[in-house]
Amino acid sequence: MAKQKKSVGDYFAIGNMGASLVLKNLPFVLFLGFLAVIYIANTHFAEKQVRQIQTMQREVRELKRQYNSLKSEIMFKSRLSEVGEDVQNLGLRKSAGRVRKIKAED
Repeated sequence: MAKQKKSVGDYFAIGNMGASLVLKNLPFVLFLGFLAVIYIANTHFAEKQVRQIQTMQREVRELKRQYNSLKSEIMFKSRLSEVGEDVQNLGLRKSAGRVRKIKAED
């Protein structure tokens, strides 16, 4: 038996039974297509959110580094010896005696 060659039109031809089957299930196929579009959109949205979260985490780490750096610098500058050196240029000096309390009477 020789094989019969099919034309391209034969592959796209829909018989009566095939046409009724496709039309009968068209709402279901459209629903599945809609779900596929929603699934793809949700995946893109989730990936975008993950990228934003990673960017914000990097920013938070950098801001924590800056905070710790400034905090240690301020702690160093607020030491008594450092403050004494800074105010010495203004003509202020550390008192030699004890600290006296001034009491105001009401």
